[in-house]
Amino acid sequence: MTGLQTPVKLPAQTELQTPTKPSRLWSTVFAIAVGAVVLVAGAGLKITWSDLPAMPGQIAHYLRLMFEAPNLEKLPRALFETWRSISMAWLGAIMCVVVSIPLGMLAANGVGPWWLRTALRGVFAVIRAIPEVIIALILLTVTGLTPFTGALALGIAGIGTQGKWVYETIESVQEGASEAVRAAGGNTAEVTRWALWPAAAPTLMSFALYRFEINIRTSAVLGLVGAGGIGSMLSNYTNFRQWDTVGMLLIVVVIATMLMDAVSGAIRRRIMEGAKVRDVARSS
Repeated sequence: MTGLQTPVKLPAQTELQTPTKPSRLWSTVFAIAVGAVVLVAGAGLKITWSDLPAMPGQIAHYLRLMFEAPNLEKLPRALFETWRSISMAWLGAIMCVVVSIPLGMLAANGVGPWWLRTALRGVFAVIRAIPEVIIALILLTVTGLTPFTGALALGIAGIGTQGKWVYETIESVQEGASEAVRAAGGNTAEVTRWALWPAAAPTLMSFALYRFEINIRTSAVLGLVGAGGIGSMLSNYTNFRQWDTVGMLLIVVVIATMLMDAVSGAIRRRIMEGAKVRDVARSS
């Protein structure tokens, strides 16, 4: 026979309080400010809105002039200039990587002193703020109208972005290997060499190839300001309104860029993923 159980007294049901509705004041103010900036910028451009309906027809007209019957007589020279642009992009990428990797590693937390990190990150930010075209125009006064000017401009302009990628990659590396090297008596240089670099090298090499892909596209733009390559040829024939040759040049640029992107992308995937192991099933 069991004893009588004392009834449990349930607490009085408290009144449910709904959470306070979040304020949308600042988001509304921000949206209004952005809209005002867009309206002011659009008003300052003095756009002739009445010309917009005729734009599709004009675009179609010039597309027919360029691609209806492309001029293939200049194709050999176009291929040669494309090769110069690719060489310019590759040389610029190498210069960028050689400079940005050591500087970017010194800018990472735990590697360089705070004053050096601050200075390097400031330099990277300033370089990122200057477009490649402006750097090329400055270098033109020193090096002249040569492809080396374009390669140098691409190398300098890439240091800002590449250096940022480097120190962010170094800072994202797991701490286990670094702590192991420090526990064994290693200094900062040894930690960088034997812990940080092996872990970050695949990602940094992938970023270097991605920089090369960016340089290929940018090299065509630098050619418009006289830095050489396919961009200079494209600018000249555009100025003389030889649209059939311009169409051929655009086709060459698009095909060359897509091919280099495919090759570079395959190499980057191989670096990041490694070689794929295939299982060969042997029938008994």
